[in-house]
Amino acid sequence: MRYRMYETAIEGLKIDILYGDEHVAQSPYILKGPVYHEYCECPEENPQAWQNTLSCPTNEPQIAKDFASFPSIDLQQMLNQVPKRFGDERGAIVHYTILNNHIYRRSLGKYTDFKMFSDEILLSLARKVLLPDLEFYINLGDWPLEHRKVNETPGPLPIISWCGSLDSRDIILPTYDITHSTLEAMRGVTNDLLSIQGNTGPSWINKTEKAFFRGRDSREERLQLVQLSKENPELLDAGITGYFFFQEKEKELGKAKLIGFFDFFKYKYQVNVDGTVAAYRYPYLMLGDSLVLKQDSPYYEHFYVALKPWKHYIPIKRNLGDLLEKVKWAKENDQEAKRIAKEGQLTARDLLQPHRLYCYYYRVLQKYAERQSSKPEIRDGMELVPQPDDNTSICQCHRKRPREEL
Repeated sequence: MRYRMYETAIEGLKIDILYGDEHVAQSPYILKGPVYHEYCECPEENPQAWQNTLSCPTNEPQIAKDFASFPSIDLQQMLNQVPKRFGDERGAIVHYTILNNHIYRRSLGKYTDFKMFSDEILLSLARKVLLPDLEFYINLGDWPLEHRKVNETPGPLPIISWCGSLDSRDIILPTYDITHSTLEAMRGVTNDLLSIQGNTGPSWINKTEKAFFRGRDSREERLQLVQLSKENPELLDAGITGYFFFQEKEKELGKAKLIGFFDFFKYKYQVNVDGTVAAYRYPYLMLGDSLVLKQDSPYYEHFYVALKPWKHYIPIKRNLGDLLEKVKWAKENDQEAKRIAKEGQLTARDLLQPHRLYCYYYRVLQKYAERQSSKPEIRDGMELVPQPDDNTSICQCHRKRPREEL
């Protein structure tokens, strides 16, 4: 069940979910007031109280790991080095300052259109909780940027990115895809992280007993997957839906028709192979109720650290050399395969709830601000990122300081 609010409920909400005359799940649900709609600018002034309300985890292992390389952050060093190293014409860097709960930014480089995603989540967060003052750089490109090691001189810079890798030191935030999906979930029903959970295809026993893949040709192993499928159609159904990197292979391997993502879950096993970096479909696959066979990869998203091979998914070698063997294992051990699929789904549901994303973003900004050595400023060329006008909703803050004090 999903509700969109259009006005503030000061006294709170009671939500009954009935099947016939019977309450289902844990209905009725009681939400203590005030409850605000998405575009209400009513930031909680006590960040700890806000985190307690959302039941934010006290520890996020990936955040702790990322900041271990940066016991302190030298803002002046960042200002001097980031534009020179990463801000050339082909760059995808955006320089943000958060000051008095306002968001300011300037773009460095040509490929910064995806700032709409970082803008949107920062604005959404600022409507909910008072953000710390800080200044930072976000990399909007696919690949993590900072490959200096901690013991090198000069050392690594704390660039924020959407994807991490074993040989980089970037600080990781949830991907633009997960971020956008979460924000879309607040506006309506789309192909998002919540709607996947209600469209997981047939029950386990009625799913097709094959491994399934559809996707672009963004990595050579994906082409190998199609070749394996041609040779072993009883185990694998794989196809490339669009050629860009290996156009010369289209005639040999063929082009598969596009298929709706919900239909992926008609198959019992899902193959997750990297794209240019980590495949951003992975969280969606984990939220279905198929068994995920995940390629070994140097790339990771913010939540991978919580997922364990043979508990939440089946690992496969980087070169896919054991894929067929793993599919056969799953077919021969159906109940164990089903158990792993269910454990993975339940864990992913917990990790990828919208409130967990907001908690994660806030904790990264908080840790970053704590380590910053000097006060953030609104730099030359920065512009204010305005909150959206939403005239369709009624906002009534329970307690809100005058705008000039924010």
